[in-house]
Amino acid sequence: MPKVYIIESEVPNAFATGRDPEHAAVAVTTGIMKLLTDDEIEGVLAHELSHVKHRDTLISTIAASMAGFIAMVANMLQWAAIFGGRDDEENSNPLALIGTIILAPLAASLIQMAISRSREYLADEEGAMMSRKPLSLASALAKIEHYAKFGVLPGQSESRVSSTAHMFIINPLSGISSTMTQLFSTHPSTESRIQRLRDIASRI
Repeated sequence: MPKVYIIESEVPNAFATGRDPEHAAVAVTTGIMKLLTDDEIEGVLAHELSHVKHRDTLISTIAASMAGFIAMVANMLQWAAIFGGRDDEENSNPLALIGTIILAPLAASLIQMAISRSREYLADEEGAMMSRKPLSLASALAKIEHYAKFGVLPGQSESRVSSTAHMFIINPLSGISSTMTQLFSTHPSTESRIQRLRDIASRI
């Protein structure tokens, strides 16, 4: 059973961490406990327990490591192209090389973010089935999203929050995201998550 921690913070949020259920922890802030009803908190905890059950922290770590490795290889290719010999230049396709250097890390990041979004959908669905209160989770997401739209977490820079955004139930940067940055978001849009939860509620 994962340990549960309460974080002294007015920012309403929750997250799960740990490589497997035996070494996992779920944390909620005092802010979320003040903001949500008991049923909504139950829905949020069920969502986080689903992340623990499916080892999503480990999956996210592997995906991030793969994306980082691809970016490193692309960087090595870039330096090889700069300092490579003339024979290499004559035998290589410079456009293909440039395309690989630019597009490979971009594609890796897009795949990493897509994996993260798919895990959020799965945690929503399984959390809703676990608690049997999908509308409570939907309501919780709406409340947390409303708070997030005021900006980044107090006292933190955007870059610092970005590195841990995938851990939270709602992306702390959702309030400053544009349509374009949704492709690189760790979370699906709250609107789509709420609609899916409403669909689940109609079936149970």
